[in-house]
Amino acid sequence: MPHLRQIKLNTGTTGTVTTMDIATPAGQNTNRASAVIPICEIDCAANPGSSAGTQGQSPPVSEVVAGEAGILSVDLLRRMDVPGPRYTSYPTADRFVDAFDAQAYLQALDQRSVGAGSGQPLSVYVHVPFCESICYYCGCNKVVTRDHSKAEPYLTALEHELALVAAAMGPRQAVSQLHFGGGTPTYLTDAQLGRLMDKLGSTFKLADGGEFSIEIDPRTVTDERLHNLARMGFNRVSFGVQDFDPDVQEAVHREQPFEQVEALMKSARACGFLSINVDLIYGLPRQTPESFARTISQVAALRPDRIAMYGYAHLPQRFKPQRRINDAELPTGGQRIEMLSGAISGFLGHGYHYIGMDHFALPDDPLAIAKRQGRLHRNFQGYSTHPDCDLIALGVSAIGRVGAVYSQNAKTLDDYYDALNRNQLPVVRGLALTRDDVLRRAVIMSVMCHGSLNYESIELAHLIDFKRYFANELAGLDRLIDDGLVVRNPDGFDVTPRGWYFVRAVASLFDRHLQADKTRERFSKVI
Repeated sequence: MPHLRQIKLNTGTTGTVTTMDIATPAGQNTNRASAVIPICEIDCAANPGSSAGTQGQSPPVSEVVAGEAGILSVDLLRRMDVPGPRYTSYPTADRFVDAFDAQAYLQALDQRSVGAGSGQPLSVYVHVPFCESICYYCGCNKVVTRDHSKAEPYLTALEHELALVAAAMGPRQAVSQLHFGGGTPTYLTDAQLGRLMDKLGSTFKLADGGEFSIEIDPRTVTDERLHNLARMGFNRVSFGVQDFDPDVQEAVHREQPFEQVEALMKSARACGFLSINVDLIYGLPRQTPESFARTISQVAALRPDRIAMYGYAHLPQRFKPQRRINDAELPTGGQRIEMLSGAISGFLGHGYHYIGMDHFALPDDPLAIAKRQGRLHRNFQGYSTHPDCDLIALGVSAIGRVGAVYSQNAKTLDDYYDALNRNQLPVVRGLALTRDDVLRRAVIMSVMCHGSLNYESIELAHLIDFKRYFANELAGLDRLIDDGLVVRNPDGFDVTPRGWYFVRAVASLFDRHLQADKTRERFSKVI
């Protein structure tokens, strides 16, 4: 017989508690975990796809599922343990087409320069692909090399790309968000990073009060480097921690002691950075619910302003470094759920607010304040306090969005350099969204961000009859309702506390491309 592991679910500010049992096979670890899933707080901002009222508030879950008890059966876990998109965009990047090229992107930039978006501030993403060593879990586009001379031609190419973008858009466009990602942005020397920041500052107008962030590998920075980053204009930093357990770090080839990160975070606070983020990953090899709980406690003790926690996507058929991971050392779907629930419980117990899906923030952080005030937004970098805006992507493999157009740069350095040597933007694929894509993006983002959907709001924004347009999808919703993952309300539906574990599966019901193409192996597992 299966054991039942009970999980407590706080269903809102009323203090009402719902209990939920997870069934696990006999002999499997059944240590108790306590999770707090305040779905009533997953309201994000009021948007056309939300069931929010004027304050951007979703109905308290206590009104929907208070007193409900259920079982996450082995059968349900097995059925839901399937690949599915994370929906940082819709359509997802695998739907981009080669027919979309640099000329199509130039046309989008030109239309923006004369259209309604011309006066809105931009978001800018800069991809730095270089790393000194490989992390086995990584699925990012990267170039692993200890030859730092390779960074010089890349900086020259970035400057050329910047000039081409500025020529198409017009000079000195306002930028309210700037993010350096990778790879390892701090692979670059301080002089190289300063050179790039100066070029960005002369090309764009970096807005007062903007968010200018950089991802940091703790193994590549010192106290002096952090002070230099602050002087360059960065006001937010994100430390890639992933896990503090030495055994897990060894399994993924990324060893960095807790004490090193602790010292760097103290230095970052002394530098005056406005926000410090820590990235974590659950589902890594050799992780257990107990070991990850220790990491959660250590991170909470460091008191970062924000925490981003992602589920590991094991796709060795796509990402060669992951083939070095022993599949037998990966946690089960049930263990991943226990890690997720324990992490949520742990962070909320230490005073963090659950922003939604994979983000937490301290109560006085602008992200938590924006959520309470119904001003939260989401883009390729995750949750944001800034309104949804066009994203200019720079560097090899970088993905951007301008209006109803997605674009992606060349994925290899050779192809990236070749395009720029021909004085062309290095865009090699992308997608011009159809009316249906824009509609479904609103629906999917409402589910992913709000945990709810209001039919009338979608109808008014997109001039459709929701029940007729989505008749097939709503028929499929019945199975999710039977499983206790979704409940209908008079205006639409809400994701239940149990369903939040599988919110990607709920959203995927409205993904026309995924439903038409059942080949899902390119995506990470839903749980």
